[in-house]
Amino acid sequence: MTLAIDQEKETAGRASVRFVHDGQIVGLGTGSTAVHAIRAIGERVRQGMKIVGIPTSVRSRELAVSLGIPLATLDDYQQIDVTIDGADEVDPALNLIKGGGGALLREKIIASATKQLVIVADSQKQVPCLGKFPLPVEVIPFAQALVAKEIAAMGAAVEIRPDGKGGCYVTDEGHHILDCCFGSIADPAALARTLSCVPGVVEHGLFIGMADVVLIGKASEVMELRRSARG
Repeated sequence: MTLAIDQEKETAGRASVRFVHDGQIVGLGTGSTAVHAIRAIGERVRQGMKIVGIPTSVRSRELAVSLGIPLATLDDYQQIDVTIDGADEVDPALNLIKGGGGALLREKIIASATKQLVIVADSQKQVPCLGKFPLPVEVIPFAQALVAKEIAAMGAAVEIRPDGKGGCYVTDEGHHILDCCFGSIADPAALARTLSCVPGVVEHGLFIGMADVVLIGKASEVMELRRSARG
């Protein structure tokens, strides 16, 4: 990662704090850009802002705890006011590929319970068409080989995500991830529906019509993209 890209991540992440207000329930995303947002939220909490965070991963929870952000779970609150999260790709319709950080299942659950989903990203994440970034698909280990075969039959190159220690990456919920290279995804919504129907697929990283605002860091500035309504 270049210094310039890291600066764009920080700029976008910190800009997202303006969407967080006193008294809100706030979803805390996962990933290198979301980290900057969580840190900025932590600064606001130290200054006296009263919010309750619901993290999307163990890593985000640990960071929030270290910053003194009060936390809860979906058992406590089933509706979230705003969630700040990152993305691996964003297309012109604000459809997303997420899951590079391995937290796509919890991220999608939190996003589905959120009134306003704010996505933060650097300029490299903005693409004309989804698909250059491998699409993460979370699967139960029992069905891993079968699901991989079915997705490969759809035309994708499928790889099991490694854990860097000679084994498979294991998500916070105990599942594995298949990284699936489809190339340009002409119809993300159709692919999302197809993948959701495959037995053994827990969730996939296509977030269709969920983002309300996308903040893209571009050099020292932030470009704001909005969806007029959830589609």
